[in-house]
Amino acid sequence: MTVRRLALNQKTTNRWSVEQAVNGCVRAGIEWIGLWREPVHDHGVAAAARLVADAGLRVSSLCRGGFITAFPGGERDATLEDNRRAIDEAAALGAQCLVMVVGGLPDGSRDLAGARSRVADGIASLVPYAQQAGVRLALEPMHPMYCADRGVLSTLDQSLDLAAPHPADAVGVVVDTFHVWWDPRVEAAIERAAGRIASFQVCDWITPLPADALLSRGMMGDGHIDFRHLRRLVEAAGYDGPIEVEIFNADIWAADPDDVVALMRKRYDEHVLD
Repeated sequence: MTVRRLALNQKTTNRWSVEQAVNGCVRAGIEWIGLWREPVHDHGVAAAARLVADAGLRVSSLCRGGFITAFPGGERDATLEDNRRAIDEAAALGAQCLVMVVGGLPDGSRDLAGARSRVADGIASLVPYAQQAGVRLALEPMHPMYCADRGVLSTLDQSLDLAAPHPADAVGVVVDTFHVWWDPRVEAAIERAAGRIASFQVCDWITPLPADALLSRGMMGDGHIDFRHLRRLVEAAGYDGPIEVEIFNADIWAADPDDVVALMRKRYDEHVLD
């Protein structure tokens, strides 16, 4: 394996625009980029697609769709319509998948089972549209500390259960080391995910956690995760796609992005590859 599979998720260099991130990848010899919708909108979807293609890059993922736990009504209708726009954008960019961060509990609700049921219904309603567009939805389980406000799917098994009624090329799952490393069933769940893995993301679990738990991801090697073990598992399950580094961390965001990318490449070699 070489750097050819390494992907820079745009959040890792959060200060960079789409153009800056694309140029940074070219300078670093990185062939894949994971994009976020907001900076893509700032640049223009069609213009971003041309920029990426002209640079010889490929889009490992588009983030994000989801947040589909709202109760039936106007808010839910608007969210589903926004997800259809996200599908269109993923298709225009040629993204390998649209990452689905499914959302937390609606304000005032404590009905976790109901929220998960609405996620299942929402995915089912989006699948025909995604299939027509040629876009794969990628359900991302999130660490349980985010269950209330960001992701009511907390384990890879839960995501696989929800994906199971749909074709594997329409609904896959994200294996994000930060979110799944702790799970005592992770080995069995990744084996079960054969054919369903749409994205493999890496970043480290650092302690102590920062005050803002959203910004608690670390550079590979700064924390506690055995990346080689998890990489071997996803490869044994048939995944040979891009390995995307996605880091939310205030110190990393404040650093020079070119230095961050150089460190990312170094740590990828040291901690992810054999």
